[in-house]
Order: sequence, then C-alpha cells, then structure tokens
Amino acid sequence: MDILQKLQNAERISRDDAFRLYELDLFTLGAFAFKERLKRHKKKVFFNINRHINPTNICADVCKFCAFSAHRKNPNPYKMTHDEILKIVDDSVKIGVKEVHIVSAHNIDDGWEWYLEIFKKIKDKHPQIHIKALTAAEVDFIARSCGFSYENVIEKMLEYGVDSMPGGGAEIFDEEIRAKICKGKVSSANWLKIHELWHKNGRQSNATMLFGHIESRENRIDHMLRIRDLQDITGGFNAFIPLVYQRENNYLKEAKFLGSAEILKTIAISRLVLDNIPHIKAYWATSTLNLAMIAQEFGADDLDGTIQKESIQSAAGASSANGTSLRAFCDIIKSSGFTPVERDSLYNELKIY
Repeated sequence: MDILQKLQNAERISRDDAFRLYELDLFTLGAFAFKERLKRHKKKVFFNINRHINPTNICADVCKFCAFSAHRKNPNPYKMTHDEILKIVDDSVKIGVKEVHIVSAHNIDDGWEWYLEIFKKIKDKHPQIHIKALTAAEVDFIARSCGFSYENVIEKMLEYGVDSMPGGGAEIFDEEIRAKICKGKVSSANWLKIHELWHKNGRQSNATMLFGHIESRENRIDHMLRIRDLQDITGGFNAFIPLVYQRENNYLKEAKFLGSAEILKTIAISRLVLDNIPHIKAYWATSTLNLAMIAQEFGADDLDGTIQKESIQSAAGASSANGTSLRAFCDIIKSSGFTPVERDSLYNELKIY
C-alpha cells in the first residue's frame, strides 16, 4: 500500500515505511503529524514550571559532542555541595517551581551517596516537589563505579525520593555512532534495560534522541523504533524528546548542522512513528523557542518548561542559560494560535491560560 494511504488510514508505520517518510515533502509530513497531534491534544501546548540543576561538570566520560563537562575547552570544573543544591531548591520553591530536574556529569571522585542522598534531603524539606533525576547514563555510571546492579541503583532512587527519570544519555542508539561520539558511555541495550526496569517499578520516564551530528536518517528511524518496541512492552515513556545537537565548544568536527526543515521533518516523523507515546516535546533549549513553537504545527505538543537556569545545552551554544518566564511562554503560545496549558511532570493538567 502507498505510504500516503497508510498515513491517511492512521495505520502503524512499519520499519520499511518509516525509512520512506523522509522522502515526503515537509508540508505533507507536517499535515499528517499535525492531524495526529490535534486528535490527541487539540491545540493545547503543554509546559511546566521547572528548574534544571546540574550539580557537577566533572566527568569520567569524554563524549565528543559535550561542551558541559570540564575538559580542555571548558577548564572550569565545579561540584556543588548538598547545601548549595538545597539552597537552589529552596529559592525555586519560593517562586512556584514544581519540578527540579537534576542531571550531573559522571564524577569518579564521588560515591553514590553524593549522587543519591540529596534527593532525600530535598524530599524531607519539600515533599511536594517532583524530582526528575538520574539519566540512564548516570545509573549505569553509579552501578559500574560502585559495584551495584542496575536494580540496586533503582531501589535506592525509589528509596531516596526520585519520582521520574529524564531521558538523557540515549544520544543515538547505533553502536557504531556511539563508539565515535560517546565511547565508554552506557550502551544502547543497557539504556533501554534501565528504563525497562524503572517502568516495571511503576514509574515513568522520558526518552530522548540527539540528532543533527554524524548520524544518518536511518539511524534516527532505528532509534525511534527501538523506543517504540520498549513502549509496547512497558508503556512507561510519557514523552519523546528529539534533541537538536548544539555545535559550539566541543570536539565533534564532522557534524552536519541541520536546517530548520530537517529538524521539523524529524519531529513530524517522530509523531507519526511513535504512535504509542503520548507526547512529543520540542525542547526549546536546543531548538530555540520560536522553532519549538513552529514544531507545534509539525506534531509536537510540549515545550518542556521555564527551566529557570540551564547549563548543559547553553555550554554548547544554546540560548537557554537563564530559562524563560511564564509570561513569555504564554504570550508566544497564544500569539501562535495555541492554548497554553501548565502541566505537572506526569502531564496532569494544572492550569489552562
């Protein structure tokens, strides 16, 4: 059957068909993705009021795409104390932040206690705050460096108060590409295994894909399909986040640097392929707020959040260092013809503006 007919019939996209989607023109893809988005979420654009905290940039890994970790191009290592992290959380709660998103580098000098005990301290002081923390890459790092199983680390995450997992560390699942851009980091199979274990504990997570570097279109489709396969089993992913590669201050010289059309195509295809994942997030910190809003007409329905402060993407050139305001979010959403909807971390609607 013709791929357009399958899209018209809303049939599940096969592996072969998925590879063919990139052959369609941008506006055809966008029309089908927008139709699917409207069916699921009408014209709502979701966001939350959150704060990103990155407690250390000292990292045992040497990912070529990373400008955040302390290395020759970023000779400013730092590590926060638990008191410093708690002060940030205290200040954030005062201004209405409902989620703290805590992701660190892989610091070999710190034990699991530094990584995990802060979550209990936050929960003891602010039991209402949602803690999204520890990527699968961090779980893998803690397990390997401390002699734990993945199950051990996840048990401790649950014990110490982590509510949901971010999707970081997925990068691109093809192992040949991983060997070139993030050798030594968690494998694709183990990334998926860690999220599967998390889901089996009744918890939710996000899934990401870093694209626009040296990967091929085929690599992106393969990545999406592996996410879809796991979602068929667990149902634990609440959002898929295609992260646009940031080009500055790193060692990945071969990157292609995608134009807006290719970025929008990839977002549209993710909405069409990932028929079992509720939300597609256009993460404005890597795509700019303006392009993230355009992406809402190409299948995306979420912008992430106000962020307040962000260190990882901004180190590589993104304009997200100081977040954005609630008013700016609402204004740009409304002026684009959509409805701003504040959500919690698990996509329960809190307020329609």
